[in-house]
Amino acid sequence: MQSWALCQSVNKIANGKFQAKLVDYCPDVLKNKNPLQPFGNMWDKDEQSRKMCELSLPAIHENFYKFQNFYNTQFNKTLKKYTSENFNEVMTDENLNGFICGSDTIFCIDEFEGFDDGYYANYPCMKNNYTVAYAVSFGDSHFDETTLKILNDRLKNFKAIALRESFMLDYVKEHVNVPVKQVIDPTLLLTSSDYENLIADKLSKTIPEKFILLYSRRYNSEMEKYAEILSERTGLEIVEISLRATNADKHIMFYEAGVEEFLYLSKKAEYIVTNSYHGMIFALQFGRNFTVFSREQGNSKINELLNLLGLSYKLAVHADDDINVYKILNVERKEALNFLESELNGIN
Repeated sequence: MQSWALCQSVNKIANGKFQAKLVDYCPDVLKNKNPLQPFGNMWDKDEQSRKMCELSLPAIHENFYKFQNFYNTQFNKTLKKYTSENFNEVMTDENLNGFICGSDTIFCIDEFEGFDDGYYANYPCMKNNYTVAYAVSFGDSHFDETTLKILNDRLKNFKAIALRESFMLDYVKEHVNVPVKQVIDPTLLLTSSDYENLIADKLSKTIPEKFILLYSRRYNSEMEKYAEILSERTGLEIVEISLRATNADKHIMFYEAGVEEFLYLSKKAEYIVTNSYHGMIFALQFGRNFTVFSREQGNSKINELLNLLGLSYKLAVHADDDINVYKILNVERKEALNFLESELNGIN
């Protein structure tokens, strides 16, 4: 969704002068990974997490093909697939004028086992004022003296840098001579109406008209208990997007939901319980009541967005309780779009 939203935002700014194109790029660290056999890709290496994955494998496969269809039908993609072996051909082969790197954790050297040349604009064709970064994140990167020296060199590849979180913001400002700003996630550059045409007309499985959406990026027993207490109090069934297929007899399991179905569930849910950053964002976009739980590798971005919107971090956050949330978001959206437009004007 962040890729789609960024492309849509760029096209709005361009107003017909140029068009965003998604580069079909695979980092070296992922080249030999099979998304249909995800066990080697898992963050959690423990036996319980592997078991969750094994139980959910049919849903993982269905989800994969739905996402592939979304990429193939909703994006203006490059004609070829690109890796480190052929990336320097991309500008001439695809008639590109420059690059936007972003968003998400593409600056996380722990996640990508070092500095990926595509995400750090280190291929020759990306240098010399041809690349900007938007809403990139360092995630939970751990730097030492050696990697900081490499980072300082890589940052010189960018004409402008927009970071999603404050982590490393001051450091980057101190080590480059280009514009640097903290901005909101691309999914917040758009308004809820921009997503309307993507929302599924119907789902691939039957669910109740009214329901609680439980969206889990990592299993949290307290979050599950909270959702079930909420279900008991309201009489609403739980629709769950989670790898935890062992709940099939208790909840309506829907990990196989595609992008369009996820948007449907986010818009129609009476209440959303989640530990997902983007689960929280789309609850905000569609004005749903939601409760957000903390999560390892997700706390900082969740906290920063809640603080930015004046909600602060607390267990329950009701999106429609405070209209100031949307006033603040509108200001941040305008500032971020202005910075993105200035970035685009800066590319040679």
